Amino acid sequence: MNEDVVTQLQSKIAYQEDAIQELGTVVMAMQKQIDGLEICCQELRDRMREVSGSLGGGSDYDEKPPHY
Repeated sequence: MNEDVVTQLQSKIAYQEDAIQELGTVVMAMQKQIDGLEICCQELRDRMREVSGSLGGGSDYDEKPPHY
């Protein structure tokens, strides 16, 4: 193979390795964010249950108002 072709291939591989590394970093950051959001959602669900339970019953939350 021509030396220029080998150099081009090595350059492409280097760029691809950098891109893969960067994508891996982004994926890890996104996973951390997703994990945090899941925890936040669970805390909100728990608070909603506490509030609906303290209001008495909790089953009225999903019922339609009497004028329907």
